Amino acid sequence: MAIANKIAGYISRSSWIRKMFEEGERLRQEFGAEHVYDFTLGNPDVEPPEAFHAALKQLADNPLPGMHRYMNNAGYPETRAAVAAKLATDSGLAVTAEHVIMTCGAGGALNVVLKTILNPGEEVIILAPYFVEYKFYIDNHGGVPVEVWTNRDTFRLDLAAIEAAITTKTRAIIVNSPNNPTGVIYTAEELAALGALVKNAQSRTGHQVYVISDEPYARLSYDGVKVPNIFPLIESSVMVTSHSKDLALPGERIGYLAVNPRMATALQFMEGAVFCNRTLGFVNAPALMQRLVAGLQDASVDSGAYQAKRDLFYTSLTGLGFSMVKPDGAFYLFPKSPLADDVEFVKLAQKHHILLVPGSGFGAPGYFRIAYCVDAGMIERSLPAWERLAAEVGLKK
Repeated sequence: MAIANKIAGYISRSSWIRKMFEEGERLRQEFGAEHVYDFTLGNPDVEPPEAFHAALKQLADNPLPGMHRYMNNAGYPETRAAVAAKLATDSGLAVTAEHVIMTCGAGGALNVVLKTILNPGEEVIILAPYFVEYKFYIDNHGGVPVEVWTNRDTFRLDLAAIEAAITTKTRAIIVNSPNNPTGVIYTAEELAALGALVKNAQSRTGHQVYVISDEPYARLSYDGVKVPNIFPLIESSVMVTSHSKDLALPGERIGYLAVNPRMATALQFMEGAVFCNRTLGFVNAPALMQRLVAGLQDASVDSGAYQAKRDLFYTSLTGLGFSMVKPDGAFYLFPKSPLADDVEFVKLAQKHHILLVPGSGFGAPGYFRIAYCVDAGMIERSLPAWERLAAEVGLKK
């Protein structure tokens, strides 16, 4: 075999979105794009805010000497300081540039954190439903993923299940809020309880357990719900995020990691993380994007447009009999599959030119994911197809 057996196996188990994309291409060629309803990719359909374009033009018209040269591996001091100032305001804590590393998106940040903290064979708890890449990132650095379900009715934290899963090998817990794929936002009370649980576990096991908060959707929240800053709630926390969603810049791969300044080992962690950022091959985050996002820490796309799509889709599908938790943020719906086999349901949906991702791809068989970061017109055009699909599976009388 030309590639490693393990990688070949991973490809076969992680290819749902790729398979759906390929099927979408086939259907579009056969029936026309206006008759295919692709809800597979979490790729923002909105443009970056005007402030981004203005900053880009300003920098292009007034280039800085040396702006494309090598830099400190942690990133430009002024960008790190701008990020830290925002985090200090949000958390009420003394976050400084020394607590921030600019990274190649949230995925890059997660790999840096895991490389920094994991010894071979140590465990990382991931909460189902989860972002599929978590398992591969953990494996990249010799770790072992341990799946723990959230509450299956609400997708909220199951603290008892998390506590039961913590062993002397546990090194970290990854939380993702707003969550991909459910859209659930964990409350401050939930996170504080998790922090207390982790603190007790550290005392019991004698090992530090990190809570890694994966937050690329943190500025996409609805109905007045706020995403709590994790630093005041969990002492041993590390935040990873990107500007892929809040500034609609997924292709630019710009994000950061930040360590809780209250963590006793924060500076040692940062020294290791800077080293890992370099030796993993990221070296540093893209220079141009660092210059631009420094002044955009308070900017964001309009989440109201996403909320309107959520409301349209949620109201329409629940009216047809689909069952789901109403999301607090992000841009996904995660309904229960009307068929016991979620893969079979997704295949059936394709007959109606509706492209979805089975919940099995997120560690949650029996559900399916809808990404509604698409043109609102496509959602409206798809509704008759959803109605026919609901009737076929017996949801609509």
